[in-house]
Amino acid sequence: MAGDTYSPRLGGLALAPDRLPIVHPDGFVQADGRPTPSYREKLRRIPNVRNAISVASVYVQTIGIIALASWMSSPFVWVIAFILMGRAHAQFASLMHESAHRLLFSHKKLNDLVGNWLLGYPTMTSTPAYRRVHMAHHREEFGPEEPDIALYANYPISQSSMRRKLFRDATGQTGIRLLTDQLRGFRSSNERVRKTLWKMTAVQVVLLGISIAAGYPLVYPLMWVLPYLTVWRVINRLRSIAEHGGLRADSDRRITTHSVHQNVFARFFLVPFNIGWHLAHHVDAGIPFRNLPAYHRHLQKSGYVTEAIEYSSYRSLWRACTGRS
Repeated sequence: MAGDTYSPRLGGLALAPDRLPIVHPDGFVQADGRPTPSYREKLRRIPNVRNAISVASVYVQTIGIIALASWMSSPFVWVIAFILMGRAHAQFASLMHESAHRLLFSHKKLNDLVGNWLLGYPTMTSTPAYRRVHMAHHREEFGPEEPDIALYANYPISQSSMRRKLFRDATGQTGIRLLTDQLRGFRSSNERVRKTLWKMTAVQVVLLGISIAAGYPLVYPLMWVLPYLTVWRVINRLRSIAEHGGLRADSDRRITTHSVHQNVFARFFLVPFNIGWHLAHHVDAGIPFRNLPAYHRHLQKSGYVTEAIEYSSYRSLWRACTGRS
């Protein structure tokens, strides 16, 4: 009917408060799951050198994948490389997310410079713009300013609906739509939006120029842009669902954020740089990614997280999102 407003269905997979395990505060974790002041001070130390190595490693891996595929020149290798380039975008996004929280480097200007020019702009993302909306997400998950409500709402859904979503992602429909919406910013009345888009475009031109200069002009569109529009979109949706799909607003982060057991494959492909320890991240968003596993272990020891509320795998969570146990 005309005038009706969209009201997303939330909380379909949320735990009832009486099902939450009882927390036993100790020297590391308080009753609400937050770290004790002394432990928090230790957790919040930013490892600048190690993070610099991580940023460099993403570039080395990305260049290495393309160089190896170009050298071997095998259709099978190119397919594997294409998929791995989707993972490369996930790596860039994870470290950009760290920069958005100002946890990549303790020096603010260096943090923002690397976050923007080396991590954000190559993947058509403005780190400051992302920071603004992402902080709204952390202030109140599922609140009135939640930027990603469409990714989290209405679960569980039917298997056919999930397949349609993933098909649109895998075939580039979602990516093209989002990129088209973003490029409309060139006509924005906001000068900052226009300037940011020109900066992103300049970085893309540099990447294209490197591809041409290396003698492989198709590498940029086929091995950077196309994985961004396809493989990365699938990864982004699956990861987003695993973070907050089907949950709802609450002061207890165990009702707003999923906890999923981390395995080697997921950490390699889906949730690099410890972004999969998402419940720990939401309980205290000021903890650098390297310290999240240790913090999560203390959340388990205190009883804040138990097997009863943690999914055994990403597959089990995605099955729950389609109403399957």
